Amino acid sequence: MATAFLDAPRPIAVAHRGGAAEAPENSLAAFAHAVSLGYSYLETDVHVTADGVLVALHDPTLDRVTDRRGAVRALPWKTVQQAKIAGVEPIPTLDQLFEEFPDVRWTVDAKHASAVDPLIEVIRRHRAQQRVCVGAFSDRRLARLRAGLGPEVCSALGPREVARLAFAARRRDPVAALRAVVPLGAAVVPVGLGPLPLVSARFVAAARAAGLAVLVWTVNDATAIERLLDLGVDGVMTDETVLLRDILRRRGQWTAGPQS
Repeated sequence: MATAFLDAPRPIAVAHRGGAAEAPENSLAAFAHAVSLGYSYLETDVHVTADGVLVALHDPTLDRVTDRRGAVRALPWKTVQQAKIAGVEPIPTLDQLFEEFPDVRWTVDAKHASAVDPLIEVIRRHRAQQRVCVGAFSDRRLARLRAGLGPEVCSALGPREVARLAFAARRRDPVAALRAVVPLGAAVVPVGLGPLPLVSARFVAAARAAGLAVLVWTVNDATAIERLLDLGVDGVMTDETVLLRDILRRRGQWTAGPQS
């Protein structure tokens, strides 16, 4: 956990897509709302347009969340920028997000191989290496991001790396095995709440022994949030930003922003 990205009190509260339950996802309005609540960690996804503009959007197409249709990779920015999220909010570029929220730390998920090189370029252009954690649901994409950005940029483990970590954590003396599966620059274990209960006290302890922070996504249920906090996870990512803030306040663990 040597990266500046994780230099914050735990547990870390992360607004998933800006807090998608309370404002149109991945919009400037959503991110601004989360920051107004006191969040200093935000999550977004990126795709690249046909002419190389990196946009904050989860899906490969405009169809689900905007009033337009079409694949982002096949459309120029002049077309994509006309689309409105939920019919009202423009799609922001990652450049805009870095400029609009200069004091925020970002977890950024490269959703397609075509977004990798533009993401590296944007991070370098904004000198955002110390306030970004890059991730992808692809070990190949992650390898390219790590190679392009170097170990100073925090990265999340990829799917195969998480699986190897889970296997190593079950060993009687896992520390050596754990360290062997941690790539240079990797500092975060992103764990989804799936049907299999991967996150346990043993898993969290093993990750910590390997110098990793466990961040669980996307947790929108109060009972699940409480259980994970009791297990000692390092961070929780949620769409329900008010809910998570209020739970952390009640537990005396709200460290993301002002108490008022």
